[in-house]
Amino acid sequence: MRHPILVSICAVGVVALSACEKDIKSAEMDRKFQGVNVVDESDLNEVMLTVGDPNEAVAYFQRTASENPDRIDVLRGLSLSLVRAKRIPEAKVAWAKVVDHKDSNDGDKVQLADTLIRAGDWDAAEKVLDAIPPTFETFKRYRLEAMIADGNEEWKKADSFYEVAVGLTTKPASVLNNWGYSKLARGDLPAAEKLFVEAIRHDEKLFTAKNNLVMARGAQGKYELPVIPMTQVERAELLHTLGLAAVKSGDVKTGKALLREALETHPQHFDAAARALAALEEA
Repeated sequence: MRHPILVSICAVGVVALSACEKDIKSAEMDRKFQGVNVVDESDLNEVMLTVGDPNEAVAYFQRTASENPDRIDVLRGLSLSLVRAKRIPEAKVAWAKVVDHKDSNDGDKVQLADTLIRAGDWDAAEKVLDAIPPTFETFKRYRLEAMIADGNEEWKKADSFYEVAVGLTTKPASVLNNWGYSKLARGDLPAAEKLFVEAIRHDEKLFTAKNNLVMARGAQGKYELPVIPMTQVERAELLHTLGLAAVKSGDVKTGKALLREALETHPQHFDAAARALAALEEA
């Protein structure tokens, strides 16, 4: 009679031990998955900041920030997403909140200045940049400094900032284009032309630099397209720009010829060139 009782007791012990082992394993798994969740969340944050739809990213970071209001990485993610979504008034508030955070850094101030410039608050952006120590040297900081110096017509400072910015990045095409446009606005056409050529050398797909280059050449009376990489559509658009530059300079005959060439070059109907040519013909 004792054997069944003993078997029952042993069975209960085995079940209890098994349950205990499961609890230990479950706790270990929870700890492991907590670590995985942190990594996964970090990866998800990165994804949302790069390939995600900007407004979806905003919603994600708003939700995450409501659950973790003190996490500066989440607040930064929300601020960056708002900029990507072109929701600049909200982004200004978000970046100001990041800058006020106890763990903020000078890079956050640069981001705030960038957002203020996007909003047209140039004076406020300048004040933010002035508060950053000169020892904090980044491409973005100097690019913004150059833009502000341009706006203030402080040409020597602008050139100095542009030069430093170019040296701080491996992808200087956009800042070279901005620098070239600054030279173009000042009337230094040869210098502008060189900078646009340099920008295109670094990025053959940067059409803005190609168009600016043609404008700089047209203003100098150079009505031949430069030898640069271009698609057929780009060629037509550049001929259109060059034609308008010729007309602006008073050379209407050359302008008409360039506009006709633009129409013939474009693989489809080129409405802008057609309207410009029609207006000249009627004049």
